[in-house]
Amino acid sequence: MPEIGETLRETRMRRRIDMTEVEAATKIRAKYLRALENEEWDLLPGPTFVKTFLRTYAEYLDLDPRLLVEEYRQRFERPASQDLTPFRPNRGGRRRRQRRPVGPYFVLLFGIVGVLAALYLLGTLDRDPEDSEPNRVVTATPTATPTASPKKSTSSSAKRKRKAPTRVSLRLTASDRVYVCVVDAGGRQLVRGDFLEAGQSTKTFRSKRFRLNLGNGAVRMTVGGKPYNAADIGRPVGYDVRPGRRPARLRESVRTGLCAT
Repeated sequence: MPEIGETLRETRMRRRIDMTEVEAATKIRAKYLRALENEEWDLLPGPTFVKTFLRTYAEYLDLDPRLLVEEYRQRFERPASQDLTPFRPNRGGRRRRQRRPVGPYFVLLFGIVGVLAALYLLGTLDRDPEDSEPNRVVTATPTATPTASPKKSTSSSAKRKRKAPTRVSLRLTASDRVYVCVVDAGGRQLVRGDFLEAGQSTKTFRSKRFRLNLGNGAVRMTVGGKPYNAADIGRPVGYDVRPGRRPARLRESVRTGLCAT
């Protein structure tokens, strides 16, 4: 019978198939295919791979894979170690009992003991401490009821802490043409009888006190950031502006004396 590798090589060459085509079709690397054709079995991964590669390569070349694999098994495959063990007759006529390994039994026994110990510990930890202690009789002891101490009035201290503002800001804005006179706490004339046109405003003044003489009520006063409208009484009106207070009307005698000179 021809050699295995020679049969593979001659069939491939007779069919004019390149090695790269075989590699692409069988998914077997070219170096392993060449090893099969050259019967270089040591270059292959092992007997199992040799038989698998032979079967695949033979099927690709339309050869009988069983014949090639059987020939390789008979000619090149080494017998297993158990087939090489010589037969020893039983000299005593008695059959020797085979000893069973005891290692797995010890492992199983230790596993069972470990599970039982874990269950015992879990039961001990989960037990309520009150269940293990004897019932205790708790006697109620009278406790003194705390008497509420009178709260100190903090309104007076809060009033002391709040200091009344000592200065006030003032700004006038005209909604129509109006005569304006402004005098501060020192008697200085900040606006000396000038006229403000509609939409015109004075600058913001600051003093301990202001006195105003307005030709009519077409004025909006901004005192400490709060707006106040002058009273529209159809004639001149005067105001006294102080910190923390609403603007108060001036007496006519005081109003007419402002910006008189």
